[in-house]
Amino acid sequence: MATTAPTDLDGLVNWLIPDWELIPPTPDAVAQLPSFASKMRECERVCQQPYSELSHEIQDALVLRRLQQMVHTVRLNPLWRERLENAAVIRPPDSYEAWQAIPLADKETQRDLYMGAREGMVVPHERGGFEVVASGGTSSGSPLETVYSLRELSDTYAVAGHFLGAYLLSGHLTGADPKWLLTTLADYQMWSSGTMVGGVLQSVPGVNYIGAGPVTAPVLEHVFSYRGPKALMGISAGIAILAELGAGMSQKAKDSFRVALYGSGVLPRRNRDELKALYPNLAILSYFAATQAETIGLQLAESSPVLTAVPGLHLIEIVDENGRWVPEGEEGELVVTRLHAHEAPLLRLKLGDRMIRRPRLDGPGPKAQRFEFAGRTGDILHLNDSQYSAVRAYGAVRDELRTAGVVDLDQVAHEIQFVNRREERVITLYAAVDDVLPLTYRVDSLLGPAGLQRVLVDALPRSLSLFNDGEANPTSVAKTGYRLEVRFVPRHSPEIERTSVGKVPLVRDQG
Repeated sequence: MATTAPTDLDGLVNWLIPDWELIPPTPDAVAQLPSFASKMRECERVCQQPYSELSHEIQDALVLRRLQQMVHTVRLNPLWRERLENAAVIRPPDSYEAWQAIPLADKETQRDLYMGAREGMVVPHERGGFEVVASGGTSSGSPLETVYSLRELSDTYAVAGHFLGAYLLSGHLTGADPKWLLTTLADYQMWSSGTMVGGVLQSVPGVNYIGAGPVTAPVLEHVFSYRGPKALMGISAGIAILAELGAGMSQKAKDSFRVALYGSGVLPRRNRDELKALYPNLAILSYFAATQAETIGLQLAESSPVLTAVPGLHLIEIVDENGRWVPEGEEGELVVTRLHAHEAPLLRLKLGDRMIRRPRLDGPGPKAQRFEFAGRTGDILHLNDSQYSAVRAYGAVRDELRTAGVVDLDQVAHEIQFVNRREERVITLYAAVDDVLPLTYRVDSLLGPAGLQRVLVDALPRSLSLFNDGEANPTSVAKTGYRLEVRFVPRHSPEIERTSVGKVPLVRDQG
């Protein structure tokens, strides 16, 4: 590479990824390609700015050049080449519009290409230098494996860790005392989150990392007694229980807890209130990740639920059913392409999450894609032939019950789950609460079956998406024959179904 970079944008990105790297001739050549992280660092040097703060124009141009390189790379694999040609993709995209013609991949595609013989890899795994990370399959129950090049994995840990430290933690972990970053994610049985997120957390500059795993109250108190501010990352249930585990610790230890990062989508308001009451200096923020992407989005401030992507880590797309980008403000499916994946690329993978596309972050500081969690793709209530968003349905039912003066589910519920008994035509909303009998009596006395039926038929039409609005009304919901039950159960009740890693799916179908 020449020592002097061109000053025009096209010249710059073509200089960063020259033609002889853009089109590697063989799998052996792919294994020798310079990392995309090295291109990001060189771009920083030339532009004299952190990559995250480069203009969208520069970032977009370099990422598009990298996507073109990825398409040339995957075409070295016969399965990928056939897959692209079947979709009439015969050349790398010359624009993001053209990129959207590349077929979406789902979990089954990933399973076919990267499990078993792992025939989708460009560089065969016999060569070595890979890490295999597995998930138990939170939604499907079927195991799923992801293959990473170790050299690129260390790069992505560093990129994500630096961004997390610079733009999220720096405002909370302050002062001259030691700074601590913990995770209670379990790192066992090949479950990925403890491994992947832990790799990011231990790459945050200037912090001391503790991979604690599931903790007891004495262990939490011991760690929180260390001098200095603490941040902790865990699944939603692992964060929620910190209110219970920390009840007996000293006030000084409680005061030192500054940031709680939760995964798994949503942390109920009741849990937030309990945590805030116990830990007065605590900020509660979302850390959105998956097996296939160690950092998808970070909530940078409590004032907004919007998630910010780490620039240069993945291409994040929010797409409609045809794989096309939805307009800003509209909801679609989350699609991720890992940009640091020479040897084992996976283009346009659907992760099973719904997101609302938000305007990009601009102005001083980072320039990044942004989006807002709207629920799992499987968080759907099926009533005959109609489909209703369970996230919106919960919000509508909650609002109906609150307006009727019955109960504020956000205030009382630790966990929420819909169970759809299709043969019986019953939707049961389970709520794990502290005061089961008084709340049960209150719903029965103020509403009863007829009142709950009114809640159902009024709430469900409001849970339709913008595009399906008008598909249902109270009369059509009533004609389905479905009825609503609200059932209060104690905390940790076995009536609420949980996955093997303790997550609570919002919807469970029975029959």
